[in-house]
This record gives sequence, C-alpha cells and structure tokens, in this order.
Amino acid sequence: METFGYVMVARIGWDSEAKDMDKFERIGLVGRPNHSGVVDSLTRLMSFLLGKQYAVVMDDVTAGLVEQPASVICQRRELAQHCDLVIVVGGDGSLLNVARHVAPAGVPVIGVNRGRLGFLTDVLPDEIETIMGEVLAGKYSIEHRFLLDVQVSNGDTVRALGSALNDVVLHPGIAAQMIEFELFIDNRFVYSQESDGLIVATPTGSTAYALSAGGPIMHPDLDAVVLVPMYPHSLNSRPIVVDGDCQIKIVVGAKGSLRPQVSCDGEALYTTSAGDQILVSKNQSPLQLIHPLSHDFYQACRSKLGWGSRLTREDD
Repeated sequence: METFGYVMVARIGWDSEAKDMDKFERIGLVGRPNHSGVVDSLTRLMSFLLGKQYAVVMDDVTAGLVEQPASVICQRRELAQHCDLVIVVGGDGSLLNVARHVAPAGVPVIGVNRGRLGFLTDVLPDEIETIMGEVLAGKYSIEHRFLLDVQVSNGDTVRALGSALNDVVLHPGIAAQMIEFELFIDNRFVYSQESDGLIVATPTGSTAYALSAGGPIMHPDLDAVVLVPMYPHSLNSRPIVVDGDCQIKIVVGAKGSLRPQVSCDGEALYTTSAGDQILVSKNQSPLQLIHPLSHDFYQACRSKLGWGSRLTREDD
C-alpha cells in the first residue's frame, strides 16, 4: 500500500480503511437519463453481471431505462444499503450526484464515461467487460477523495446544507452582479471582497469549475482546498490553497437587494441573506473511487486538457 498525504491507494484489492469484505457480490447501477449511449452501456453491464450471477441493484430512475429486471430497485439515497459496489454510467456530474449518497457508508464507486471530460468516470464504453471483469476479480486501484460539508449560520441557528465532492460556490444567483463578502480561515480574517463570488474546491474539483475560473490543478493525493475568487474587482486577488482541515467561513455582506446563493457541485441549495455565515469544512467520510490499474492522473490531464505528449527526437 502506498500513502500520499490524505489519499491511501491500494494497488490491488481493498486497503485497511475500505469496506470490510473480500469481494463484490451486490452491484449497483446508476445511469444518466435521456442519453442513448447510457442505455447501451447499462444493457451491456446488465448482461455481463447477470451472466456472472451477480445481484444487480438499481435506483428507480435507472431501472426505467433498461428492459432487464434488477434484483433490487430502490431510491438513489438508499443504494448504499443494498450494494457492495456502485457503477455509474454517465459523466462526472452523474458520479458527483451518487457520491454524496454512498460515501458515508464506505461503498466504492467506479464510472463508465458517457459524458465529456471524464476525470472521475474513466472506464471507456468499449472496455466495459474487460475492465469490470478485472475489477470484480480484485484488480484495481482505489483512491479516497474527500468531500466538503457546508452549513449556514444566522444568529444562534446552524443548518446543514449538504456535501460536495467538487466544490462549494457562493454566487449571485440569477443576476450577473457583484456581491460582497468576508473570508475567514480558522477564525482568522483573510480579506473582504467584491466579486461575482467564491469557489471553494477540493483537489477533485480543481479540474472542474475552479479551473475555468483560473484556479490551479491540484493532484488528487493532496489534502488541501483551493479558494478561487470569481471575477474579483481587484487585480491582486488570487486563488489561495489552504490545508484540507481548515475551517472556512464566508460572511455575506449587505449590498442592495442582492441575495447570493450557495451551490454544492452545481446544485443551488440555499439563498442567503446579509450577515449569513457560510461554514465549509472537510467531511470525514471520503468517497472511495475505484480506477482500472492502468489509470494515471497525468495521462488523464494530457487526454482531457490537451497537454502535450512527449517530444520525439530523430536520434531516439
């Protein structure tokens, strides 16, 4: 086993912190609706898994996409109660949606990419039988990707809003207008800012919205969080990388009738009022993300982000 910062990677099989089982027996399938390629991949997976006598569990939405009946059909939030492993067919957004439901129970996830980038869903559709056969035989790598919890405090009341694998974002909402807020890290004042908002991203989310806003790419092994201002009204406002265990507090300022929103992984969860305190901290139940043994983060960056390949030389 190799340990890199917060992430523990087991090259084959489970590490000591993973779910206590010798093999996968109950496989959950989750698919993105309204996508013909997803239906094709789900159908192939069903045939493959049922042919090997695995019990197949589906959420009620996915069950409506395929003809073969699942062994168990449940609500998505209940998947972790019925599965040893969840296979997500779709894009990274589909996997983000599943992560918050299965991470607390320690149920691992692997993704078949039917989206665009596929940083998280890295199994290609034409590799389904080969890669899934290897995974079910115990040949895979596993990463622990931490999530962020977000709460809102207004006066004496603290309310949990949700969790995010990619990012927590404070933004103007429906209007493209600047908002005001103050940032505190571990109860120490950092700055006040006037901007379109702030992105608080995990290493997993550093290649998503935060990257588009000018943030750095962070290796998934890092135990760190990046805070990326969105179009700040200041030339010297830059992203900040802090320790993953920091307690982050964003205090919403009073600016006219604006009521900024808080989103987790792109889903708007709360409309703020002046004086609200948005509290962001690490969730202690990481997502267990499974990769094929051939997975390499830098190769994924070269493929997804168009990084250059090795130079060729005439004397090579």
